[in-house]
Order: sequence, then C-alpha cells, then structure tokens
Amino acid sequence: ILKDGKVGAAATELFADAQALLKQILAEKLLKARAIIGFWPANTVACNDVQLYQADEPDAALTRLHFLRQQIPKDVDLDNLCLADFVAPATAGYRDYLGAFVVTAGIGADKLAAHFEAEHNDYSALLVKALADRLAEAFAEQLHKRVRMELWGYEPAENLSPGELIKEKYRGIRPAPGYPACPDHSEKATVFELLQADAEIGVKLTESFAMTPAATVSGLYFSHPQSRYFSVGKISTEQVKDLAIRKNTGLDELTRLLSPNLGSL
Repeated sequence: ILKDGKVGAAATELFADAQALLKQILAEKLLKARAIIGFWPANTVACNDVQLYQADEPDAALTRLHFLRQQIPKDVDLDNLCLADFVAPATAGYRDYLGAFVVTAGIGADKLAAHFEAEHNDYSALLVKALADRLAEAFAEQLHKRVRMELWGYEPAENLSPGELIKEKYRGIRPAPGYPACPDHSEKATVFELLQADAEIGVKLTESFAMTPAATVSGLYFSHPQSRYFSVGKISTEQVKDLAIRKNTGLDELTRLLSPNLGSL
C-alpha cells in the first residue's frame, strides 16, 4: 500500500507518524501492557458445553462454558461445528485441557489520548487508540506462541515464519466471545471470572460486555490438532432457548445478544 499510486503518499505519511508516536510511547513508557492466562482440566458435556475442573483437584467441578452449534444445512460429509467439538468428551475417560486469556495494551491510552485532545490534536488522539489496539493484538499473538511452545507446551518445536504466523499455520486456536465461532458476548463474563482479570490486571467488563481499556483482547485457548476457526452463522430460536436453559439466564437478553445470528436456516 505504501507504493500505491493513489494512496501511497498518504499511507507513507501515516506510517511515519505512527512510527514516531510508537517511539515516543516506548521512550516515555506512556502505555502499559498486561496479561493473565490460565489452563484448566476440561471435558465436553451435553454436546455443546465444556465443563472446567479445579486445576489442583481435577474431579472438582469449577464452571462451564456454553457454546453454539452451526445449524445451516451442509453436504452430507460436512459436520455442523461447535467449539465444544475440540475438547475431549467426558465419556473419553480422561481430562483434556482448555485455556483462557485476557491481554491489554491500553493502560494509559485514554490518558494519552485525552492529552492530545486537550491540545486539539484529534489526529494523534486517534493514532494512540489505533496503536494501542494493534499492540494488544500483537501481544495476544506473541502470548499465544508462548502458550504453544512453553506455557502449555503442546508444540515445543514450532518454527514458523512471520508469514506462516499471519496465515495461522500453527496448531490450536484462540477464539474470542462475541466473534463468529462464539457469538455470545456474555461468555466473556465466565472468562473474566475465571481469571479475576479486574483484580489481577485492572481490565474490567461493562454491563454490555465491552472491555476497558478498549485495547484489550480476551478469549479461549484450544489445542486440538483439528481445531479451526469457523462461523456459527444463522441459528434457530430453539437453540437460543436451549442455551438460555443451559446458562440459566434470561431468554430476552440472549435473544438480544444473538440477534445477528437469528434468521432463516
């Protein structure tokens, strides 16, 4: 894009401005990045749920994560996927594992943006927020690599190029609640409760399940060799009703949260 005939000059200027601001942020320590992760024994139960167990007592139930399953008709040889498919079922006779994470690069971003806004420099204020968002995504990517190679360690010999990392050629996924494979934003509440993200790293969850600071990423770690990203897509009201029962929560609230997924199959 930097060499594009139409937008190359503007893109080059923006890139230079972002690099200069990033150097200032690093030199003056204007932003802070923090993260918390955890891993728990886990098994799939009731087809679409994952039961987590106490880390130090694998037979003691801890909490459940609730997922949705694809319902759009497919060819006979294609499965309707659910994230729970990537965790060993309770009938397997052994405990699998599931991870969770919350990472932020936005501590200090609002203060820095407000400083620029007070100087009527809206451009730099927007640039701060954009940089913080990209740093949070980069932090999540770097941490996921450490999870695969060290912290969980299921791929200790991984050796991928930057291009292969961008194309997600590695084993495992880190889907986020509110995104296509897990469209229910309210599952963030379980992630935040598991990790005590507010107390441990100062990241909060609002009543509408937005994360503050805004430059924050949260999600789950799956290690199954066949795990992959997918979109749940359109689902029936019957599945939403079933989810409300499984989560023991109000149907109206879930219907509102999942309204983009409701429709004709």
